[in-house]
Amino acid sequence: MGFEHPDFDVIVIGGGGTGLAAALAAAEKGAGVVLLEKRGAAGGNTALARGVFAAESPVQARMRIDAQRDTLLKTAMSYSHWKIDPKIVRAFIDKSGDTIRWLEEKGLAFEDILDYTPNQVPRTFHVPEGRGAGLVKFLVKKCSEKGVNLLYETAARKILVDEKGRVAGVLAATKGKETKILGQSVIIGTGGYAGNRELLKKYYTDYTEDLCLHGSPNMGDGLLMAMEIGAATEGLGILQLRGPRFAGSSYISVVIEEPETVWVNKKGDRFVDEALSFYWPEAGNALSRQPDKISYSLFDEEIKRRMVQRGLIKGSATYLGGTKMTALDEEIRHHLDRGNIRISESWADIGEWIGLAPGLLDATLEEYNGFCKQGYDEAFGKDRRYLVPLRMPPFYGMKCVPSFHGTIGGIKINHRMEVLDQKNNPIPGLYAGGIDTGGWESETYCLTLSGSAFGFALNSGRIAGENASTYLSRK
Repeated sequence: MGFEHPDFDVIVIGGGGTGLAAALAAAEKGAGVVLLEKRGAAGGNTALARGVFAAESPVQARMRIDAQRDTLLKTAMSYSHWKIDPKIVRAFIDKSGDTIRWLEEKGLAFEDILDYTPNQVPRTFHVPEGRGAGLVKFLVKKCSEKGVNLLYETAARKILVDEKGRVAGVLAATKGKETKILGQSVIIGTGGYAGNRELLKKYYTDYTEDLCLHGSPNMGDGLLMAMEIGAATEGLGILQLRGPRFAGSSYISVVIEEPETVWVNKKGDRFVDEALSFYWPEAGNALSRQPDKISYSLFDEEIKRRMVQRGLIKGSATYLGGTKMTALDEEIRHHLDRGNIRISESWADIGEWIGLAPGLLDATLEEYNGFCKQGYDEAFGKDRRYLVPLRMPPFYGMKCVPSFHGTIGGIKINHRMEVLDQKNNPIPGLYAGGIDTGGWESETYCLTLSGSAFGFALNSGRIAGENASTYLSRK
């Protein structure tokens, strides 16, 4: 590997938001730090993210946004019904505003604090310049300036411990060669196990082969290495669910999530207020209850025309609200022969395509159009602004599958980000953060604290880096 003395104070595994924040924080405390990233560049899920959660940040203060830490702590605990660790959540929230200060003082600008959901109060979603990818680039630069050794295409294989059970280093591999990198503490930030189908099948009870990932396909390396040396687990099987997704096209996926569309299951029944798409974790829950976890998004030519000419209502991180979907016809034609889109002059034909008995889909749409005419959705109370009848042919049906951003949970930690063993005692010298860890989010991701996953990655990494440095002085 080219080291004359492969011996460091802190070894960080993973080059996403957690690992980069941890490495920089540890280096600022004077530790000698090496970061191992098995891919050819840093980033992970952070590079795909958009906004960072924070409470009582300098940006919020300038914008007179009242986002009190105590209030948001209570929100998180109430939302989870106290099924998460309040000390971890407190540590995260208390650190969050200061982390925005930390980044701003280093030169990172924040573009805005957005309403992630309609009329959101308080706003917590801080968008850095260049979004997640820009923040990764910024942190990589700052790590390099602080002397962090950034090793790409270098995979951690095993966490080494001494005869007293203390962390002693990492067995790593690069270009087919293994080497021991010695260190006094290790920080895990490998970004979950969303790409590991075997682990998903094992831990996620609603698993289906159709489950669609649109985050980073991480393999659970950190989780497996921590378990191998006796780490306890918490929160295995929790996903950051999204609602229905059109497999193979992010462009079409943003269309099928629009609140003016109608969602039906394999029995031809509406099963949710489609405006729940603004709250995608809950929309994911609703879909997980449906037969085979499959749904169909329906709209007509008029709604399609509105998307093209007026633009999106909800939008996404990639295609913002107001984006005019001018390439929609082309994208639909591209996928038409793959069997997951149906265009027809009649709902009866689309119902047959879904596999419904004659008349079922017509009845569902007749009822829905009646709700639109009277301006009140008797089934689910859908906001009347989104009640648009589906009457103008051609009609469109799009098959949708369950989807998720990534996993949340795995390694059990405390509020200092120390990894705990089976007796809830810290494993000396071992820390973890980000979505590799459990105890900070319950079964349904709390969108009220918008940007929590991104924010927890940065803040838990920073806390882990600082505490790993403190651990060195205690040894």
